[in-house]
Amino acid sequence: VSSPFWVAHVHRHGANRFVRAGLIGFILSMGGCALSVELGLLGWLAPFATFLLFFVLRSVYGLLGSAAATATQALIALRTEGAERTRTLTTLAGALSLGTIIGPAIAPLLIFEPLGPIGPMLAFALIGLVTFAASFVFLPRGAPEAGFAASADPNQRTYSMIEVWREATIGRHLTFGLLLCSAQAINLYTVGFVVIDRTPGDPMAAQAMVGVTMTGGAIAALVAQWGLVRWLALTPGVMMLAGVACALIGNLTPIASDTQIAAVIGFIIASFGYGLSRPGFSAAASLGGESEHQVAIASAVTLIAGASITLPPIIAAAAYQVWPPAPFAIAALLGAYLLLREAVRARPNRIIVHMKR
Repeated sequence: VSSPFWVAHVHRHGANRFVRAGLIGFILSMGGCALSVELGLLGWLAPFATFLLFFVLRSVYGLLGSAAATATQALIALRTEGAERTRTLTTLAGALSLGTIIGPAIAPLLIFEPLGPIGPMLAFALIGLVTFAASFVFLPRGAPEAGFAASADPNQRTYSMIEVWREATIGRHLTFGLLLCSAQAINLYTVGFVVIDRTPGDPMAAQAMVGVTMTGGAIAALVAQWGLVRWLALTPGVMMLAGVACALIGNLTPIASDTQIAAVIGFIIASFGYGLSRPGFSAAASLGGESEHQVAIASAVTLIAGASITLPPIIAAAAYQVWPPAPFAIAALLGAYLLLREAVRARPNRIIVHMKR
């Protein structure tokens, strides 16, 4: 909801302050959530009030974090061209995958007395403070800090997210991203239930396998983003096609077999595909626009990331109650459509091949 709001502000005032705004939102959210949990544990807040406060404080990061995500991608687009932009956006996506590996791995180690369950949240808030301080050292300084428009034409108008989505060279990649991320969200938010239900015996015994599955998926995405793309210098179009093909295979695997191992292997294969396709569509959309489009494109990519985890997982979870393979079938249908759509469009004069924009 908040992503479109930041377009004009980032374009006018530059990226750095909004990257820091996102860090502030992260610090307030993590520290505030720790406070709400502690107040609940002490009995100073009723359970409903505890969860309500937790929800509000967590939403602070949604509000300000969307500004940081928009500003970060826009800053990359402004300072890179062609293949370098593809590599940098893929590296950024790899950083997110790396976070999903490191975070769950170290969080249990941060639960110790006297902090107890709020230890991880306080630790991550502290990491946010260190990162905020580091931003004043490592964020690039210069023309973009004075505003994106200042780097080009002072009279350059700000494009809205809807306007760039209507551009043929941009919008089709954003639509691809929305459907792709919806399929990924379906897999991500239902695979835990699938693994538990396919594990014989006590459901608690399946928790370790759920962790292995999630970590395996994150590692697969990281290998795709920090390994394969750099090694083969893949273009955005190839990343999108190959990635959605892998995602389709990954979703067909647990449909073909109702075993636990099929669900785990399928999720890892699909995660590898999503790891390829997500930075691929981001780079394709960015390279399909001019400099004045980049902030709005970055905002659209941020909106896609948030919108994909709202309705699609709810629909998939409801369908799972009726037919267990349903989440995989829905994601597979989305993948098959995207694969067919991109294959038809993949003509020599229509493929983005690291052109300089």
